[in-house]
Amino acid sequence: MYPHERSLVKRFAGQPFALVGVNSDKDRNKIRQVVKDKSITWRSFWNGSKGMRGPISLHWNIKGWPTVYLLDAKGVIRHKNVATERLDDAIERLVGEAQRTKRAP
Repeated sequence: MYPHERSLVKRFAGQPFALVGVNSDKDRNKIRQVVKDKSITWRSFWNGSKGMRGPISLHWNIKGWPTVYLLDAKGVIRHKNVATERLDDAIERLVGEAQRTKRAP
């Protein structure tokens, strides 16, 4: 998903959009190398040495990767595991909502 995620970060730069990743590899040094090799410029958190049993996946009830959550500008989960072909449209709608809300008096 890295190429698609990279394109989203570029496409929505300067707009009310943030991409956050979670990595469940147990080896933190390996993750650092992947971040460098794959040019991951967005915030990416390590799920800890327990991998899939780490604190982030346990708290968010994640059973497998990738798991995609789309939150609106208020932090409300609006979509979970949106199919790739609909992901861009869902993000575009949420960004549009955030922009309209920001402009409203």
